[in-house]
Amino acid sequence: MGRSPYLAPDFYGKALAEGRHRAIVGGRWDETGRAQMAALTEVGGLAPHHHLLDIGAGALRLGCKAVAYLEPGHYWGTDASRDLMLAGHAAELADPARLDPAQLIEDDAFAFPGVPETITHAIAFAVFPHLPNDCLAQALTNLTRFLRLEVFLFTVFLAPEGKAQQPYRQPDGVVTHPDRPPRHMLEADVQTAAKGWDLTKHDRMLPRGQVLFEARKRPA
Repeated sequence: MGRSPYLAPDFYGKALAEGRHRAIVGGRWDETGRAQMAALTEVGGLAPHHHLLDIGAGALRLGCKAVAYLEPGHYWGTDASRDLMLAGHAAELADPARLDPAQLIEDDAFAFPGVPETITHAIAFAVFPHLPNDCLAQALTNLTRFLRLEVFLFTVFLAPEGKAQQPYRQPDGVVTHPDRPPRHMLEADVQTAAKGWDLTKHDRMLPRGQVLFEARKRPA
């Protein structure tokens, strides 16, 4: 099965040495960051006093906007590469003092080590299409430990029944695949991965035709 390019040996080191911290996370830097903030505030109800976990924070494409919006210390980021997040911290924050670099945590297993229980909102935007499909269920399972978590927003590419086992052209033109990045899923598989959560699919225009899901923990 196809592997993510992010797993290639020294992928991050080479790109960062060339000054390509924005390119690593794909194009449409400002557009995508604005789309993430809009989803968080309009769908997730994010307000400055909330505490946000940015899963797959990358070079802080969202972080550079969220850190300025949230009260100081209320943003946390995780990513497979802490060096990538630190590059964003150095280059993209209008006021780096608003974010302690200790709140940027290396995590390639959705274990969220060191992330505090104060988290109220979480987002994983354009993360799961680059990873095996079981990573979504893993993230959802591990997020249940955050007792104050109100909402988790995430994006995936979907393919319709009957076309999921072949390349599929998304509404924005990108071609997704069943077995290599960028990957697509069936909506039924998303629902299965989210056992114990209430899911809402949103019809928002997102970069490259991704689909936004809103997940809220089901009351016990």
